[in-house]
Amino acid sequence: MFPSGVVEYLSAHQEVLWLATLVLDLSGTVLLYRLFGKAGLQVAIATAIILANLQGPKLTVIFGLQTSLGVIFYSSIFFATDVLSENYGRKEANKAVQMGFVVSVVVLVMMSLALMFQPSTRPETAEFSGNIHDAFSTILNFTPRFIIGSLLAYYISQSFDVWAFHKIKQWTNGRHLWLRNNLSTLSSQVVDTTVYSLITWWGVVDLKTALALGAAKYVFKIVIALIDTVFLYWARSVFRKEQALAS
Repeated sequence: MFPSGVVEYLSAHQEVLWLATLVLDLSGTVLLYRLFGKAGLQVAIATAIILANLQGPKLTVIFGLQTSLGVIFYSSIFFATDVLSENYGRKEANKAVQMGFVVSVVVLVMMSLALMFQPSTRPETAEFSGNIHDAFSTILNFTPRFIIGSLLAYYISQSFDVWAFHKIKQWTNGRHLWLRNNLSTLSSQVVDTTVYSLITWWGVVDLKTALALGAAKYVFKIVIALIDTVFLYWARSVFRKEQALAS
């Protein structure tokens, strides 16, 4: 898909690749918002949920820390709900959280059903079909721990994020967008990381290791929260321009 020179450079510079992926993801969310308004943000949330589920099992090492690729896409959900909170209010943000939860359930169910379909045994496609089936099994073979952990972590942390965003907005009389964005996201990500780590990892590994895995992931969530503040101001400017044109 990409020119070989770009592939070689980014493969050799993983931190640049990670930052580029993050910027493209956040820019894509703002672009969807600019083109389609509130519906674009809802599409962005659904897309991020699907990508986070698909790429969650892919582990890589960035800045010396092991992390899941799904962190980028999962964290962008918090960004999109913050944009909804800022521009359309708490009710619309909570609606998006509920919509995202339903999408998560549908994606998990449909992916699990896909694994029950057996690969083709016809001679001309049997090898290819078997390889694809094995790849699907590796990525999509969700355990009950993963399903329960991811769904609970998503719903609890996203609901908390919306509540915290509006509570901080109320305390600051609508000032300091950067403050409510970062405080609400970072606090809700603590909730998300703790719930997910305890349910998904504790019992598979000891408690100390489970918390250590969560802590490493949280470092990247902090970085993403700080970077997405710039994009939040961009999204707010898009909203204000639309309001000015409509008036």
